[in-house]
Amino acid sequence: MEARMKNPATIIPTAMKPIMELMKAAQSQGLPQELMEMIHLRVSQINGCSFCVDAGLKSLRKLGESDERIGLVAAWREAPYYTDAERAALELAEASTRLSENAGGVSDEVWNNAAGHFDERQLASILLMTAVTNLFNRLNAPIRQVAGSW
Repeated sequence: MEARMKNPATIIPTAMKPIMELMKAAQSQGLPQELMEMIHLRVSQINGCSFCVDAGLKSLRKLGESDERIGLVAAWREAPYYTDAERAALELAEASTRLSENAGGVSDEVWNNAAGHFDERQLASILLMTAVTNLFNRLNAPIRQVAGSW
């Protein structure tokens, strides 16, 4: 497999710095790095971005996450390996990624569940991480960025 082109954010160098600043900002609100990487992995799975799935998997392994928690993030609802707060974050990330599938976007139920576990800054962090991951997915998937190539 070969990428169709270089990543657009590397072709237009002034784009990469603000994208990375957004990622840094998303990760600066005190949420566990493992949770942020789980969000990245789950959103990337939904969007079918093999490059980002690969990166998320490797990041979680590097952080010491178990094979069960990494491998079952796609089935977090049914798997016993996640806390209620992690479930709420993953649910919010999924709903924020699948906006077109939900009339009105993120439901009050999903929002209120997440808000019961996280303060406003942490919710902002989850939403920023979700948005930046969606951005990366939408750059990498169309060009068929090869997993492990960066």
